[in-house]
Amino acid sequence: MPACPALLIAAPASGQGKTTVTAALARLHARQGRRVTVFKCGPDFLDPQIHAFASGRPCQNLDLGMCGEADARWRLARAAANSDLILVEGVMGLFDGTPSAADIAERFGIPVLALIDAGSMAQTFGALAHGLATYRPGLPFAGMLANRVASARHTEMLRDSLPAGMGWFGALPKSGDSLPERHLGLLQAAEIDDLEARLDKLADALQASAAVDLPKPVNFAEAPPPALPPLLAGRRIAIARDAAYGFIYPANLETLQALGAELHFFSPVAGDRLPDCDAVWLPGGYPELHADALSANRALWQALHAHVDAGKPLLAECGGMMSLFEEVVDKAGQAHSFAGLLPGRAVMQPRLAALGTQFADLPEGRLAGHTFHYSKSETPLAPLCRAVTADGRDGEAIFRRQRLTASYVHFYFPSQPEVVAALFSC
Repeated sequence: MPACPALLIAAPASGQGKTTVTAALARLHARQGRRVTVFKCGPDFLDPQIHAFASGRPCQNLDLGMCGEADARWRLARAAANSDLILVEGVMGLFDGTPSAADIAERFGIPVLALIDAGSMAQTFGALAHGLATYRPGLPFAGMLANRVASARHTEMLRDSLPAGMGWFGALPKSGDSLPERHLGLLQAAEIDDLEARLDKLADALQASAAVDLPKPVNFAEAPPPALPPLLAGRRIAIARDAAYGFIYPANLETLQALGAELHFFSPVAGDRLPDCDAVWLPGGYPELHADALSANRALWQALHAHVDAGKPLLAECGGMMSLFEEVVDKAGQAHSFAGLLPGRAVMQPRLAALGTQFADLPEGRLAGHTFHYSKSETPLAPLCRAVTADGRDGEAIFRRQRLTASYVHFYFPSQPEVVAALFSC
């Protein structure tokens, strides 16, 4: 049974600083030479990029709805076998949602490190800590961390307010070092020029305010990874990956490789042409923010037309699908010419248009995924089918033209690898 020290970082609500604290802890321990593996609860793409930078290792997702418990179990077991510390960033508030971060902590026996934005409180910090620790009997609980504290004296008051025997994991000061955001969440790691300096400063603050000893090891059940048949052996898959197409689950790349595929990355924003390939994957991201560069890459769009006309597979997700319409209209209302493989246009909206786990019953089989976007598509094209939400409501339209499959859903490939293999096969 693999064992490894582990913590699940949670908070009373969103916006308390979970990503910043998790990344600071990862950076602190990684720069001391420890092998730190970070997981993110939920289907997020952006926070894992920060954690991968902070730890120097890929960050995986844990989501009992989209990924499933079996997937989570073997990934945790693998991490426990080759890590010195596992950190799991929770989602929303500790007890929010079904399943919640508390459900995941309890299911896998991972102690909770709870953080509170203490910028406008003193002794009430201890009362909130008591509530988080005792609200659910049996929840493994490690201790508290204070975020956005004002001074050394403020830190001392917060620490002294904790119930007797409760662990103290330190404090982070109010500063300009919090991680920058845009409409879909944090900036992508590669877009934050001073990310290393920010993380080092945060790690220094933690090191100065608390002991940095590892928590006690957690025993994780033995769970080998699934054995996948080489259904994509010898097939070359071209994958767009840059600032416009960065929403890629590391587990998806692992799945394609385990199926035998050869992965070839290219940058549409940089003007790259389509590599020689058997199939193409256009992931989600921010094509609307790079519309001028993408619109100018006519050679790529012409190559994709030829690729689809030749009956070769193309999977386009969210921002990838947006790019295949005739136009993308940005937030300023300016229209940009794009690929024209699908009739119509994608129009950016001022508010969130869709969010949540969805399941798609394709002709190849069922895939789980997630949707999160601020645009709406306007097209006369009839959908092949519609995804469904976790509670059975109609979800995103899924379009198909020959072997082109496009939708707003970001698919989680490990949910059904054989279906993914069929999608990327002729």
